[in-house]
Amino acid sequence: MNTHQKVLIIDFGGQTAMLIARRVREQHVYSEIKPYTITPAEIKNIDPIGIILSGGPSFVTDKDAPALDPAIYKLGIPILGICYGCQLMSYQLGGKVEKMAHREYGKIDLQLNQKGSDSQIFADVSVQSICWMSHTSSVTQLPEGFVTLAATPDCPTAAFANESKKLYGVQFHPEVTHTQFGVQILGNFLTRVCAAAGDWQMSAIASEIIADLRAKIGDKRVLCAMSGGVDSSVTALLLHRAVEERLTAVFLDHGLLRQDEAAEVIETFTQNTPINLIAVDYSTQFLSALSGVTDPEAKRKIIGREFVRAFEIEAKKIGHVDFLAQGTIYPDVIESGTKTAAKIKSHHNVGGLPDVIDFEDIVEPLRALFKDEVHALGLELGLPEKLVYRQPFPGPGLAIRIIGEVTAEKLAILRPADAIFREEIIAAGLHQKVSQYFAVLTNMKTVGVMGDERTYEYLLGLRAVETTDFMTADWADLPHDLLARVSSRIVNEVPHINRVVYEITSKPPSTIEWE
Repeated sequence: MNTHQKVLIIDFGGQTAMLIARRVREQHVYSEIKPYTITPAEIKNIDPIGIILSGGPSFVTDKDAPALDPAIYKLGIPILGICYGCQLMSYQLGGKVEKMAHREYGKIDLQLNQKGSDSQIFADVSVQSICWMSHTSSVTQLPEGFVTLAATPDCPTAAFANESKKLYGVQFHPEVTHTQFGVQILGNFLTRVCAAAGDWQMSAIASEIIADLRAKIGDKRVLCAMSGGVDSSVTALLLHRAVEERLTAVFLDHGLLRQDEAAEVIETFTQNTPINLIAVDYSTQFLSALSGVTDPEAKRKIIGREFVRAFEIEAKKIGHVDFLAQGTIYPDVIESGTKTAAKIKSHHNVGGLPDVIDFEDIVEPLRALFKDEVHALGLELGLPEKLVYRQPFPGPGLAIRIIGEVTAEKLAILRPADAIFREEIIAAGLHQKVSQYFAVLTNMKTVGVMGDERTYEYLLGLRAVETTDFMTADWADLPHDLLARVSSRIVNEVPHINRVVYEITSKPPSTIEWE
């Protein structure tokens, strides 16, 4: 992917840095997220066509507030600062930033002045529009050479620029959908200011990934960890194109799969790809390792460790294997923690891996891609839609959909309940509208009445979300009659459940999974 024009997203700890990167890629421009500690020399080596400074939770004058090397502003590379990024740019170049009397949060009216209307960054943007704000401080005095482009009722400097130096700042968030012309503003920065060609296409990406894999792997052998999901399936197909018979895909049943899933994965994958697939059962080992464990992070790390150890064993059975391949994608990396972003949860294939592994290296060809990009790549490679758009399922499986200790008894309760929910979603024709849907077995028991007798059984949670990137998500507004039907079936058909609830929280503040 190094042959394409690049835009750097410099992360100051804001949770929307990933969203900014996605918005840039949606314009067919490759983007990478880098920490604010990046040096001018490192930036010169990357040779980006533009830089975007993300938001962040700090105040620029705080003692430990993250800052850029000021020499970066002198590289001659166009820069767009967003929220904290715009305040930092102004402050470091000689302006003033002060706390506001009134906080701005949510949808706010944005008004362009004449200079704003004439600015490249606001080309084809209405003089009056809605933007999304989230800040308690504001730029009160601009550096020399900068002019104000827009204002809101409580923020007189909502956007500013030094057009000759191609330095721009916006106090609002153009990357979120609530900003009316956000996509247009980002597109203007990319095409009009940075002269982006917009040539980052899936057909080229596939060829480049395959070439990179051939260069890295050479004539050595690879074991691809298969879950049957789109990420590992696309990974396996890319590897097959790169190294052909030197690839072996191993589907490991860890005992934490959904109802009938192992058989479905094996059948679907073998019918639709030419790859040599080996299926192995390690359910006893995984359940034993999870015995007595209740902490979500501990469960994820144990599963990550057991995955690698199982694949080390299988690699020895195959013969000498040099590389372990995984379907790690960009959100996995970010959510598992970076130098600037807080760790949300360890993904079993990132933060959950042991420090020492019995492979020469780990291969992760999708590590720089978002979920929707993986979908597009899978279709480009010829995978059938039913495999590409298969319901997402986390690597740790039902272990993180069972709150508390994972046992064979709890798995036997959750599997049929989850299957009923998925069956009814499909029967209602909503499976293509709802991005992800599943059941969660809580560790709470409640009093109920069944057959005129008191019961004390488990509370089951249902979760369904709509999303494109899985970094943010809205809860799905399912029809009440559907939820009633699902609840009735579960309490009547599944033993040990006497109460069903439906979650209506978006991400953020929650995550999609409960653990």
